[in-house]
Amino acid sequence: MTNSSRQTQVHLGRQGRLVIPAALRRLLGFEEGDTLVARSEEGRLILEKPETIKLRLKARFSQLPKGTSLADELIAQRREQALQEVDE
Repeated sequence: MTNSSRQTQVHLGRQGRLVIPAALRRLLGFEEGDTLVARSEEGRLILEKPETIKLRLKARFSQLPKGTSLADELIAQRREQALQEVDE
């Protein structure tokens, strides 16, 4: 899949159906029967394959040092915030 930006008009049909033009489907690697994750972001509709999301998240967190637990860090932050709230 390429990151190049392509723009085309599509029309929303009956019952909210949207047809993605063939050229755009090919560009994005979408095939008949694929499951897509739909989400809204800043007024935009984003459609992605679950595999694409997993790859993006793996890339985002690949720079973390080995043994780093984001869950443990979040719990520690929340505990610290709770202690500060008690002291106020």
